[in-house]
Amino acid sequence: MSEVIHWKPARGSLDLESGDLHLWRIRTDHGGLDFDEGLSLLGERQQARAGRMRHVAYRERYVRSHAGLRLILSRYLDLAPRAIAFEHGPAGKPFVAASLLSFNLTTTGDLALVGLCTGPASELGVDCEWIRPRVDLQGVAERMFEPDALGRLAAAPETERLECFYRAWTALEADAKSDGRGLFRPRATDAVRPAITHCIPETGYIAAVARAWLPPIEQWVTFDLDLH
Repeated sequence: MSEVIHWKPARGSLDLESGDLHLWRIRTDHGGLDFDEGLSLLGERQQARAGRMRHVAYRERYVRSHAGLRLILSRYLDLAPRAIAFEHGPAGKPFVAASLLSFNLTTTGDLALVGLCTGPASELGVDCEWIRPRVDLQGVAERMFEPDALGRLAAAPETERLECFYRAWTALEADAKSDGRGLFRPRATDAVRPAITHCIPETGYIAAVARAWLPPIEQWVTFDLDLH
């Protein structure tokens, strides 16, 4: 069973100690950040990308999630949200140069999550999925999952297969995002598999966090980006 996350508001600047894990929730629906305000916080590259999105709901979720990420990072970096300059790894994973802060953003349905940590072996991956039916679940699993995950899916009762699938999928995504290689690049031969912990950010969703070492989930610090 995955633990349900209980969120609390955050006030002011924040610090991260080595070994800590902070996890944030961002609303990406109309209960989140005002769209125009969020757009004003983005960098030119992000504003241009948002402008190319024809689907209104996708555009609004993109703006709210990435503006929320900037608002969160500003609390740790002591920078204005729009002043944060991102660089990108080979597979596109963003980072802030000259900062030891590691972060990862995931967006699904009407929410986004941001994980943050610092210190040695701080590569971090976070994935969250809205649990909903999908086409060809078994076919996707056979193409993407390793044998142990396929075995658990095959053994799961029919009523639990969908959640079992998303547990395996979020673990796969979080793992691939932790070192920034992406889903379709092989793991480095000398790389160690990260620890993975699942949680429930809210009803109907499941999330996975991957890092070389993770504190027990009861030690995570979990914040809601309260904008009201």
